[in-house]
Amino acid sequence: MTRRTPPIRIKRVYDPPEGNDGARVLVDRLWPRGLSKEAAALTLWLKAVAPSPELRAGFCHDPRHWDEFRRRYLAELAGNGDEAMGQLLTLARRGPVTLLYAARDTRYNNAVVLAAYLSDHIKDIES
Repeated sequence: MTRRTPPIRIKRVYDPPEGNDGARVLVDRLWPRGLSKEAAALTLWLKAVAPSPELRAGFCHDPRHWDEFRRRYLAELAGNGDEAMGQLLTLARRGPVTLLYAARDTRYNNAVVLAAYLSDHIKDIES
């Protein structure tokens, strides 16, 4: 019998909360501009899983730097191994998790990389 892992979703923190979001986790280091904490409706804000300030500054949300950003961010995540990643994995095992980010670009942002990383690690743990 295989256990089905709850979905990990990503969406902009500015999008309204939905009933199927599950745990809503902000994965940015900085608080999103112009957004109240009530409107964000967060379960958790995990700054520790966000890219380092140096990595974020070097990327500047420029798709030309995406491959390098992704590679370096995955290395940061692998080296992180701390309580924050454990919190995310625990939430993901319990039910749906929506990773929230503030970037305008829906394709090239840290939540995309983090969602793939989490999915891989949940599968590794369950196998």
